Amino acid sequence: MQETQKRASYVLVTAAYNEGELLEQTIESVVSQSHQPAKWVIVSDGSTDDTDAIVTKYASAHNFIQLHRLTEDHPRNFAAQAHAINSGIARVSQSEFDFIGNLDADITMSPSYFADLLQRFHDEPQLGLAGGAVTEECEDGVYRERKDNSATSVAHAVQLFRRKCFLDIGGRYPALPFGGPDTYAEVTARMNGWRVESFSDLPIQHHRVTGSAGGMLPSCFRQGRMDYSLGTLPAFQLLKVLRRVLVSPYVVGAGARFFGFVYAYLRREPRAVSSDFINYFRQEQSNRIKHLLRLTVLQKPDTRAPLQQTRNPQIS
Repeated sequence: MQETQKRASYVLVTAAYNEGELLEQTIESVVSQSHQPAKWVIVSDGSTDDTDAIVTKYASAHNFIQLHRLTEDHPRNFAAQAHAINSGIARVSQSEFDFIGNLDADITMSPSYFADLLQRFHDEPQLGLAGGAVTEECEDGVYRERKDNSATSVAHAVQLFRRKCFLDIGGRYPALPFGGPDTYAEVTARMNGWRVESFSDLPIQHHRVTGSAGGMLPSCFRQGRMDYSLGTLPAFQLLKVLRRVLVSPYVVGAGARFFGFVYAYLRREPRAVSSDFINYFRQEQSNRIKHLLRLTVLQKPDTRAPLQQTRNPQIS
């Protein structure tokens, strides 16, 4: 490991509610890192299973792990998740560190993951937010990248921020009613001049299929309302759901997300973000649509060497 990596310190926050089934393998993955975090606060948000016992066991053996338990009664929603993460952030904010990250309780990665990711930050000083590519288990038992992964979007489950970038976006996650803290973070980071990138050669394994906890179709419908709440352009939303037609649950999931957006649009639901955010976000989306149209016009059907397919950075 290079000396620059040894000097770079990072802290992690994990929000866990009844994650006993998957949390232990996540902890094992982190303690096996060649470059361990300076501190890792695991927030048990009123868990009633063995989550607390698992964290306590590992905290006794690894002094960088800390259990923080929330006990107040509250609804189980996205605002609660943000509150849990922010309470963990408050417990590490006074520590000395260079990077801060959110890590979901159902994630595993290679032992060199954080060392490799920190090297990417070292190589690119303007990189403010980064992470690996989320993979999920397919029917054949092999972990593959999600079809809707994007090189310019870092999943909330593995977002790692340069400290200055995190402070620039507010130093906390907003309590958005329908979710989308990852989108909010990456757009706000770019608004502040930072680069955002997800690295396909740094895969992480996600052991619970996205949206499965609350049911896939309700999750897709909720995501449509989330898209509207963030100010997504209707034309961009249409392209987004068309791209997700081949993402499980096939067709119906994309349809549920589209109808969630239409539902919110017809109800004129309040936006969850500022007008400055919406204007910047829509300009980004407009530019991506124009870029996609230019590629479509320039691409010739009889090209001898067709373009190689890569992770789509445009529509996500």
